[in-house]
Amino acid sequence: MSDNSLRLVWVYPDLLSTYGDQGNVLVVERRARQRGLDVQRVDVRSDQPIPTSGDIYLIGGGEDRPQRLAAERLLRDGGLERAVSNGAIVFSVCAGYQILGNEFVNDMGERQQGLGLLDVVTVRGEGERCVGDVLADIDPRLNLPPLTGFENHQGVTHLGPTAKPFARTRLGRGNGTGDGTEGAYNDTVFGTYMHGPVMARNPLIADLLLKLALDVNALPAIDDRWYEALRDERIAAATQPA
Repeated sequence: MSDNSLRLVWVYPDLLSTYGDQGNVLVVERRARQRGLDVQRVDVRSDQPIPTSGDIYLIGGGEDRPQRLAAERLLRDGGLERAVSNGAIVFSVCAGYQILGNEFVNDMGERQQGLGLLDVVTVRGEGERCVGDVLADIDPRLNLPPLTGFENHQGVTHLGPTAKPFARTRLGRGNGTGDGTEGAYNDTVFGTYMHGPVMARNPLIADLLLKLALDVNALPAIDDRWYEALRDERIAAATQPA
């Protein structure tokens, strides 16, 4: 990318945008424009090829059958893997997170191959569905404030040796494994179960993606009062006694 431009790719909005996760691309786009970046946003439907020249790719959540269809098409296409090999940043949510892993259980109860961009495997949980507010501490190496979001999933995601937990829960189930982990990441690929949309509740995650794409350590400051008010409200709602 050039110093003042950004190519932002929203992957399969027709299949993977069930829980308002399209808000993530809106937040990243706005925060980039507020820093004076020339943003080219590309919404790629599931019948279109994935461009390999994007800087940041965002993937949302979806129901079980659309998730299977999305995984099949992404595997056939191969564009997302090529983009990552070119240094692109990927941020995924829920079904999108599972798709980026090595394997997940699809709507027919079958083990389905994922893209292998994150070293995780997802199985179907046998207990209660993971639903509710989450508060978690993001890996300190990412230098981000606590994570707030809303989870709604039956999957249980186990991390392999090359995947780092994105966060560790104070409240909520996260990956559903009982070890307190939430999401996973490696150098350029991130996954989380957090809806909300997560970028509206956690705008500094959007800034992290921008810094990685721009290869800079800091961004110009912008007015975050609206985001901070939302964060405070949701964290207070999650932690107040029932």
